[in-house]
Amino acid sequence: MDSILLKTPLTFIGFLLIAFLIIYFLWPAALVRFGFWALLKINGLQVRYAEHKGYRFCYYSRGKPGLQPSILILHGFTFDKRMWLFSIYFLPKNLHIVCVDLPGHGETTCLPGDSYTTLDQVKRLHQFVECIGLNRKPFHLAGISMGGMVAGVYAAHYPSEVCCLSLLCPAGLRYPKDTDIMKRVKEKRQNQDVSLVPSTVQEGIEMFRLGWYNPCMVPKQMLKGFIEDWMPENNFFRKCFLDIFSDESLYSLQDNMSKIRVPTQVIWGKNDRILDVSGAEVLAKGIPHAQVHILEKCGHFQPADYPKKISQLLMGFHTSFMKNKKLE
Repeated sequence: MDSILLKTPLTFIGFLLIAFLIIYFLWPAALVRFGFWALLKINGLQVRYAEHKGYRFCYYSRGKPGLQPSILILHGFTFDKRMWLFSIYFLPKNLHIVCVDLPGHGETTCLPGDSYTTLDQVKRLHQFVECIGLNRKPFHLAGISMGGMVAGVYAAHYPSEVCCLSLLCPAGLRYPKDTDIMKRVKEKRQNQDVSLVPSTVQEGIEMFRLGWYNPCMVPKQMLKGFIEDWMPENNFFRKCFLDIFSDESLYSLQDNMSKIRVPTQVIWGKNDRILDVSGAEVLAKGIPHAQVHILEKCGHFQPADYPKKISQLLMGFHTSFMKNKKLE
């Protein structure tokens, strides 16, 4: 009898292991989606929607607006709100957090005829902010890469709505030194060449591995699952690529940074192979009293390389702003 009872849980565990391996190798995208869903639940986040004249925004939300500023977090190009799930885990549970899918990305409406230049994304983001009433009091705005560019230009155009700003390796600058990938971007954009946007799973894996400091830590099969999940949106990414690297948007943050008046934090990975760390110097010179943090052994995908460290830096800046505000 005892041997039967012993064999039953072992058989069940063996069955689960086999099922996991089958899904891992045959349907990695399903496993990736499940992983993100699990992180969503662990973080206690709610998936919400906001509509503005038929345009639907999708966002994560946790907590309620209170005495301290809310924080609105923006993702990068080809990603969506899920890229912040690892870092959100380390943010205080009593902090009101909003993490939105930018126009066309994730579950936010994607319209074929829409423009995705920096300024057009800023206007859409403002519609979202007004729609959920986030601008009833100034909020902390944070963004990475493309999202950092949008965040910076937003702060320049709507200064009364933002109390402090965190820019993580933002796009939209004239970098003193360009990475190899940015050199190729500038060469190809002139001819409307979108070949840098991956068109196969293997190209996607190679591109995404550029973003991590240590890409070997990310299993190839999981990367494959992630790429397979967003490959159906490839036509949109090509359109967005042309818009954010158009003449109008290419240096949009550089052109607007002199208008940024709020306390600003700049975070950059020293080993960023997408957008060169020299961009931090540009922001330090262009935005008065900007706090600059250069992270050792960190690539472009900061929330993936150092989720806890990024959360600590964001909250340290957030808290220091609150303290300084009380002293005024």
